[in-house]
Amino acid sequence: MATISALDASIFHARHRPRRNAFRYRAVYLALPTSELQKSRPSALFSVDRPNLFGLRTTDYGDRCTPPDAWIRSVLDGWNLPEADGEIALVTMPRVFGFVFNPVSFWFCFDRAGGLRAVLAEVNNTFGERHCYLCFHDDRRPIAPQDSLRTRKVFHVSPFIDVKGEYRFRFSYAPDRIAIAIDLFDDEGLLLSTTIGGASRPLTTWRLLRALLINPALPFKVVGLIHYQALKLWIKKIRLSRKPAPPAAAISN
Repeated sequence: MATISALDASIFHARHRPRRNAFRYRAVYLALPTSELQKSRPSALFSVDRPNLFGLRTTDYGDRCTPPDAWIRSVLDGWNLPEADGEIALVTMPRVFGFVFNPVSFWFCFDRAGGLRAVLAEVNNTFGERHCYLCFHDDRRPIAPQDSLRTRKVFHVSPFIDVKGEYRFRFSYAPDRIAIAIDLFDDEGLLLSTTIGGASRPLTTWRLLRALLINPALPFKVVGLIHYQALKLWIKKIRLSRKPAPPAAAISN
């Protein structure tokens, strides 16, 4: 895991009630060991904290000022997770032409034997707000791919969904494939289903070029889809919810 990987990801999102709305799209994610962010440059087209065609800006993450590795380890310390003492990988979409909107990025936190002990989901909304959901087992055992980790929804993401219910996360992180599933349940049952997954390969210049050639609208695709799907929900007369104040705590479990 000591090198940066590219994930050719398929993202699926479905709303099940009161009217079904589903869509799928492809995007490029990177899996970046936080200890290597300032050390390696696997491609001439990718840079960290410097202008390039593809890049990562460390101030986009965490508290926006502390180096990512130091920040996530301080979170683990604050939540009493000493078992997560191994490598940490940030799974996120890179900036392309200097632009990106990441609805959610993931910090996969491992122990020294390679067991997954915690995952922090860093969520951004289109109002410039952010909240983190920290997922781990109460007894601190390793997280298996079939495990469902629950967190209460406390953060506003969409005007078409109330801030209530609970998320159920599932995570699988293998050397050649990453898969994430997020289901939102309310009092009536399953409301939303989201999956992110795909094959993980070493990051190369050719893979970055290929991704851009196949999908030239890549840097603006996510924001465009958010507004397009919002229009579809409005046309389907899905009820709008008033935006509440963000939660006082930056991280919840």
